[in-house]
Amino acid sequence: MKPILCPSMMCADYNSLQTEVRRLNETEADIFHVDVMDGSFVPNYAMGLEDLKCIRKNTDKKVDVHLMVDHPETAVEVFGGAGADIIYVHPETDRHIARTLTRIRNMGIAPGIAINPGTSIESIIELLPLVDYILVMTVNPGFAGQKYLDFVNGKIRNLAEFKDEYGFKLMADGAISPEKITELSKMGVDGFVLGTSSLFGKAEEYDAIIGRLKKLA
Repeated sequence: MKPILCPSMMCADYNSLQTEVRRLNETEADIFHVDVMDGSFVPNYAMGLEDLKCIRKNTDKKVDVHLMVDHPETAVEVFGGAGADIIYVHPETDRHIARTLTRIRNMGIAPGIAINPGTSIESIIELLPLVDYILVMTVNPGFAGQKYLDFVNGKIRNLAEFKDEYGFKLMADGAISPEKITELSKMGVDGFVLGTSSLFGKAEEYDAIIGRLKKLA
């Protein structure tokens, strides 16, 4: 099965976001990935509502929103209403995460959990029936260009064992190089967020890069 490829629009050229989206829309990319950061849950600020609206307007492909924010229950309605197809939330940020995940699904949006490198599987096991996607962070969230954290591989292997029982897609985000796509696909990862390690800032056209990455799994 071909890997699900998700360009991280935080790494795109902000001077021409519309053009970047249209170029990527012509490739085999599957999902546009939008990182939203509030400077509190993670030590950085990133994309916002107007960025999502721009992306949504210029593609008919799926768009996911990764809410790296405190109190995501106040944000899901806003970003869901702006066209997100998938919304990821971090369980550490919400005292009533099950209610928020249910709210996302009731909006007709696919709910997902994002798991930091230091978040244990045991802390989210009861939530697995409520989600369609699990996004494993393979770097500490907040910044592009970090080094892949190998100790997360054990968590990925363990989560892959639950895929058939609960029917979720297992995704990976952080320092995803072509080599990591090959390696993690063998562990059961279905999809990959693509940043500077594999897609952006390269000398090749997006279509050529993504076409090659599609053949790796």
